[in-house]
Amino acid sequence: MSSEPENLVLEYLKRIQADIGGLREDVRNLRERVSSLEEQIAGLRRDFVRMEHRFDSLEQRVERIERRLDLADA
Repeated sequence: MSSEPENLVLEYLKRIQADIGGLREDVRNLRERVSSLEEQIAGLRRDFVRMEHRFDSLEQRVERIERRLDLADA
């Protein structure tokens, strides 16, 4: 009779171990996906910085053109 509870406990431990193994795999996949998202967001930030720089340059050029043509307000 004492071996039955032991086997029952072992069965539960095996199930728990299998569940934990599945969870580890899921967490690893999620980490990879989050890492990929972080890289994409970093790329978008670089793109926004480049665009802002280009807009600033264009704004400066337009201001110079307006001054040369006397279109700018004093």
